[in-house]
Amino acid sequence: MRITNSTKNTILAKKAVIADTLFTRAKGLLGRASLEEGNALILKPCNSVHTFFMRFAIDVLFVNNKNRVIKTLSNLKPFRFSPLCYNAALAIEVPAGTIQESRTIAGDILTFKD
Repeated sequence: MRITNSTKNTILAKKAVIADTLFTRAKGLLGRASLEEGNALILKPCNSVHTFFMRFAIDVLFVNNKNRVIKTLSNLKPFRFSPLCYNAALAIEVPAGTIQESRTIAGDILTFKD
């Protein structure tokens, strides 16, 4: 799945995978050495994340049910918690630096295409 920031006309991910079961959400990015550029993990439903036992930092976007970004977290380092985002329907984990490169901010609208 491809994720585009429609507001800025930038690409967040060329290859995104959805984690929407208890097992896939719990596993998340655990066990990976990195998250390759252009890849993303969509956690659904999700209103907070953690990076315990991960070996790399990530960027996180919290998105509501209208595909609007409601919060961004840049460079969330291993062994950290994100704040709780009550209105988030999903969280998107992308490689660290993706938020800055794509110029994504709260209020931007995202598009998801298979």
